[in-house]
Amino acid sequence: MFGFGLVIEPQLWTLLFVMIRVGAALIAAPVFGNVSVPLPVRVALSSAIAVLVLGTNTIQAPAEIFTLTTIMAVVAEALVGLALGFVLQIAFAAPLVAGEIIGGAMGIGFANMIDPNSGRSSPAIGQFLSIMLTLLFLSLDGHLVLVDMIVRSYRALPPGAAWLGAGQFRDIAFFGGYAFLAGLLLALPVGFLLLCLNLVMGMLSRSAPALNLFAIGLPASLAVGVVSIAIAFPAMGDYLQVIVREALAAAQSLVLA
Repeated sequence: MFGFGLVIEPQLWTLLFVMIRVGAALIAAPVFGNVSVPLPVRVALSSAIAVLVLGTNTIQAPAEIFTLTTIMAVVAEALVGLALGFVLQIAFAAPLVAGEIIGGAMGIGFANMIDPNSGRSSPAIGQFLSIMLTLLFLSLDGHLVLVDMIVRSYRALPPGAAWLGAGQFRDIAFFGGYAFLAGLLLALPVGFLLLCLNLVMGMLSRSAPALNLFAIGLPASLAVGVVSIAIAFPAMGDYLQVIVREALAAAQSLVLA
């Protein structure tokens, strides 16, 4: 029994070493990193993917545990995993930006609800678009593509040589602007119609100063906003698919390049 423990101990250490990158990616990635996902489920998924990695790659874990070299290797593994998930998380912030723009133009910017992804309050419209993006992410097998990228990352960035360069960190930081650009383009159809409505209401206020704009403008903004969202939703759905594909492509090009 004692000899069996000596044999299996290196394999368990190798499994735990592989789970560091996998677990960090799942924590930072959308869907897997939701606060509603229990910790035992994340650990089970990390261990299952780690077994898959060990079956397809030859991983050599550090021989000693409590050394500076091992600590640096663990930090490097965690950074690679966090970078993979963080790039996807940036793109998933686009619906929240679009919800802020649309909600403010409709006059319901105060309508917030709890975001199950982060546990914080977010605009109701942004939450609706975020749920649609999550469903499209799953329907397009984005979660499977993420798992495939995690497995392939051990070939592109093998343990021991997994440090991200300064250029990769810079590109990941610059990719943060994509969330604002994608959110603006996602809200553009509805925002344009609401802008036209505001222009009309402004002209009415100048031509009829006695008109109560609060009694007319808010219901009109709500009605036009709901109708415009219903009309523009097919185009918004197509662009949500573009966001999913761009996020997966960016995660591969920025981290695994």
